[in-house]
Amino acid sequence: MSDLFLVIDVGTTGLRAAILDDRLAIIDYEYRSAPPDVPFEGLAEFDAALLSASVLDACRTVMRRNDAVVAVGITNQRASTVVWSRSTGQPIAPGIGWQDLRTITECIVARAELGWSVAPNQSITKLAAILAAHPDHDLGDLCFGTIDSWLAWTLTNGAIHVSDGTNMSTTTTGMRIADGSNWAVDRLAHFGIDPTVLPTVVDSASVVGDATALPGSPPIAALIGDQQASLIGQGCVSPGDAKLTLGTGGMLDVVTGSAPPTEIARNAAGTLALPTWQLGGELTWGAEGIMLSAGTNIEWLRDDLGIIDTCSASHDIAEQCTGTDGVVYVPALLGLATPQWDYGARGTLLGLTRGTGRADVVRAVLDGVAHRSADLVEAVVADTGVSIDTLRLDGGMAENPTLVQGVADATGVAVQVSPTTEATSRGAAFLAGLAVGRWTDVTDVADLWNPVRTVQPSPDVDRPALRTRWADATERAGGWHRDLSALDF
Repeated sequence: MSDLFLVIDVGTTGLRAAILDDRLAIIDYEYRSAPPDVPFEGLAEFDAALLSASVLDACRTVMRRNDAVVAVGITNQRASTVVWSRSTGQPIAPGIGWQDLRTITECIVARAELGWSVAPNQSITKLAAILAAHPDHDLGDLCFGTIDSWLAWTLTNGAIHVSDGTNMSTTTTGMRIADGSNWAVDRLAHFGIDPTVLPTVVDSASVVGDATALPGSPPIAALIGDQQASLIGQGCVSPGDAKLTLGTGGMLDVVTGSAPPTEIARNAAGTLALPTWQLGGELTWGAEGIMLSAGTNIEWLRDDLGIIDTCSASHDIAEQCTGTDGVVYVPALLGLATPQWDYGARGTLLGLTRGTGRADVVRAVLDGVAHRSADLVEAVVADTGVSIDTLRLDGGMAENPTLVQGVADATGVAVQVSPTTEATSRGAAFLAGLAVGRWTDVTDVADLWNPVRTVQPSPDVDRPALRTRWADATERAGGWHRDLSALDF
């Protein structure tokens, strides 16, 4: 009989409790919508108590339909911040989501006065903001955590306050020193954070406690950030292994090895150092490139322009033309991240003529996401020196054949499509199994990688010419809002 694993996967807009077997196949799941609250532009909050209640309900529901699970894994959106009371077990304030920009001034000041690279999507200024807003609370009674930490506390009925090395990394929280081995005490002091509120940092695969809030009290055996879980879930465990997740936004992650970064800063080509997992107290490292908007552009075609009825229809419409007839779209609806990091860039549609039709525009939007994917690949290669000859792809956009072919053509490498759009669950399940002895080494996951198809670059595509035109279009999209373009974190 196959071992079964329960994975709790909390994303930006929803959560899923999934049952996976020991081939990492999802055999059952429960989904709950959990979008952030946006009380004002630039703010993103969530009700942490409601989130944990929804997680418990989804877990209990899916567990009733299946045999007992041997372990639980938790994977989550990174940097979203919760502060709660040890004595009551309740949050003292709304959680602050990773997209929240309320602390942008503090980040600018830290950069100007101290030369520190601190971004508003990291936890450190979010935690400082919550503590400053609630000065009457006894610090000895408070716990800080990212979503994994909060859920581990909830599932064990307050028995553990932990998080793993990926969720507590410098990239995610801004609170660790460059190599991820300890807390950055100077930063904690500057932002008024008492170390007593911080979680114990544990391995990504380790039994940390029993989920007594769930039937049978299975052990919690894995905690890991969502992009790192997706990396492992797609069998990327050796230097040069790379995966691309294209959902609402896009993330390219590559494994580089054991060498840690030496400073807390973006790399020269705009990627970020990424701890890919922690085992035996040691971090393995990689690099990450970020695309701020991917699937958002398809939703824009559907919801705002109304030129497609469904997101999946973008493939059917784009298929009506073999190219864009010179139309280029830069998907910068929220600015450009890697490699430009231009928050003032904006979406740009170029090359329109009287003969431009719906199919040309839809195809240009898909091609734009593909070229942004190629930007990330080129940046990662430039920053790390690794060679990427195959790209593994997951996320909702991986179901679009036109997009997948476009990624292969723009990057010039083969694209292997994940058997599930949510490889995060596969990665968390594997780590949970590793912790309880189902597997013996992290490299065992490579044998479980089973792409549904491999797409090769088209031999008829003049890639250098397309990339040259793309570079020109991207330059034109930049600097639209000069004040925002001047920001640098």
